[in-house]
Amino acid sequence: MSVRSIIERCEELCRDLDFKYVVEWKKAHSAKAIGYMPVYVPREIIHAAGMLPVGIMGGGDEIEIIRGDAYFQSYICRIPRSTIELGVCGKLDSLDGMLFPAICDVIRNLSGMWKVMFPGKYVKYIDFPQDYNDAGKSFYESELRRLCDDLSGISGVTVTDEALRNSIKLYNENRAAIDELYRLRSRLPHQVTTYETYVIMRASNILEVSEHTKLVHEYIGAIKEVKRPERDHVRVIVSGAFCEQPPLNLIKALESSGCYIVDDDWVLCSRYFIKDISEDGDPFYALAESYIRSAVSTASRYEEGKDKGQYLLRMVRERQAEGVVFAAPSFCDPALLERPMLQAVLSEHNIPYTGFKYAENTGQIQVIKEETGTFADSIKLWGTK
Repeated sequence: MSVRSIIERCEELCRDLDFKYVVEWKKAHSAKAIGYMPVYVPREIIHAAGMLPVGIMGGGDEIEIIRGDAYFQSYICRIPRSTIELGVCGKLDSLDGMLFPAICDVIRNLSGMWKVMFPGKYVKYIDFPQDYNDAGKSFYESELRRLCDDLSGISGVTVTDEALRNSIKLYNENRAAIDELYRLRSRLPHQVTTYETYVIMRASNILEVSEHTKLVHEYIGAIKEVKRPERDHVRVIVSGAFCEQPPLNLIKALESSGCYIVDDDWVLCSRYFIKDISEDGDPFYALAESYIRSAVSTASRYEEGKDKGQYLLRMVRERQAEGVVFAAPSFCDPALLERPMLQAVLSEHNIPYTGFKYAENTGQIQVIKEETGTFADSIKLWGTK
């Protein structure tokens, strides 16, 4: 496949709010599908139960919220309202259940509302440990086993240890392919554009994991045959957009403002672990151990002691970034509360940063483009201290 055909397919998946791929996959496999909200859920268990994990990231700028606004107050982020709009409009009817991970109070409340609104659907709020010692690991392992029992009951497929280890293997392969893509973009950001990287990542929410891994490898092979001009852009990392996603046009605007985005926290579920999950031994223990020991740092995840900001600092150094752009959805409490702590760490190490807020359907793209363009120009003129 050519780069153009790959990206066109990914764009189609991003914009398809009727989830035609999910409908067709279910019919072809005589199986079921489980939706999940970002930032992270154990997709391996859904897959091992013979079902398709489907990432739901709201309606973006493709849907007008009418009924969804009746369920939530206006001073919260947009993603729960647009997700409700998708639900009440029947666009999520292909899903046989929804998982709501512990991200924030809004998503927790959304899980309770979903149970009332869709009583015939399976709904589960997934809590995560705040204690990263043995007690926290034991708690999470027991949660995973309960989730597995629930999903097996829905699909009619008994999840064996062998099946779960195989699913872990497939998702390890997918993360390895994504890591290769991100490393290639960091090395050749003019060649591997952020927009293309992003829509490929969004496709991971929909496609069956092996199909997505194949697609990533096809893109990596195809992009090496394309020649694109290198521009005088600064290398930046985008942080804070781990849940509600920016509109596609905003991502294009950031890239055309003079910034090469060399890392980000978009579509975080597909990059949640920084190393492979063990494919040996007890798979539930392996999943719990990876969550405790090998997960990325994000605002919705508790961090002890003085660790806050160290992950971002390492990312800046590994990707040779010249600055950080904080991009957070309006009214996102986790991201906006975390931002001052991260900024303090960057200031301590003389790393430039700027920030803005957005919504799924933001109409201030030109303003944001000018702000980030000014930030890029200031780095070009004065550099870093």
